[in-house]
Amino acid sequence: MNQPIVLFPGQGSQVPGMGRDVAEADADAMELWKKAERISSLPLREIFWDGDEAAMSDTRALQPALTVVNCNLWRLLAGKVDPMGAAGHSLGEFSALAAAQALTLDDALAITSLRGRLMAEADPEGHGVMAAIVKLDEAKTTEIVREAASESGELLLIANYNTPAQFVISGTKAAVDAATARTKAARGRAIVLKVSGAFHSPMMAEANKELAPVLKKADWRNPRFPVWCNLDARPATSGEDAREKLLAQMVSPVRWIGTMRGQYAAGARSWLEVGPKAVLGKMVKACLDGVAAEGEELPAGLVSDLESARSFTL
Repeated sequence: MNQPIVLFPGQGSQVPGMGRDVAEADADAMELWKKAERISSLPLREIFWDGDEAAMSDTRALQPALTVVNCNLWRLLAGKVDPMGAAGHSLGEFSALAAAQALTLDDALAITSLRGRLMAEADPEGHGVMAAIVKLDEAKTTEIVREAASESGELLLIANYNTPAQFVISGTKAAVDAATARTKAARGRAIVLKVSGAFHSPMMAEANKELAPVLKKADWRNPRFPVWCNLDARPATSGEDAREKLLAQMVSPVRWIGTMRGQYAAGARSWLEVGPKAVLGKMVKACLDGVAAEGEELPAGLVSDLESARSFTL
């Protein structure tokens, strides 16, 4: 795994007790948790170390907490890994940019804390819904989304292009319900996600507008290594470029298939996921199906806790 691409996960990767072993073994890691609690005004350690699933899925707490976990794990690896580049899925993009030193940890925590609150408050009446569509290809999923939007007369789009057989749709409840019925008829599977709104869609426009001044105010620097961005599946060319792409990220699709294929085209042949559990690493081969050479080894490792970070070697 020489010069891997480092991947940082987003929402959906949380697990009970995440980051506790690292924090209890490292004073700097514990301080990062405390700093995130001060910034977010939330008892993050209580929620994630002793809380329940419902509390852990609240995006207001989850966004700063997962950023802490990702960044603390990366701190343990930084001297061991010379990455070819990095990428983060949605929320994870902030961890990737912090790892590349395009964004300070303080700014990353301030932005993700505000981002979580704004996204939670963007749809107080619960009109927005997201659902994962699996076992169908992009063409069929696109057709279903178009027909369901037309049938319902309401907003619906593909929010996440995760793998060639896994997409996430985002829109109003009526539109998602229509798409779910069509997905079942097409022998696919639709799974409604436990989120507080229609993320990565125009329904986040007001939240995106409120986040913009904080993104612009942050201290942006040129990344130490390339960071592929969700918006266009291309690496940011500078700190300013990363900022401009993030200004539209909340209302735009996550182009993860294109990200993986762009990394492969750039020469990447190994990946390392840094986060609480294996999510993104499992997507690598699926994203590169038909692109990578037949039988080519595409290792995707995982560093998820203190033990795996300490024992990790290239």
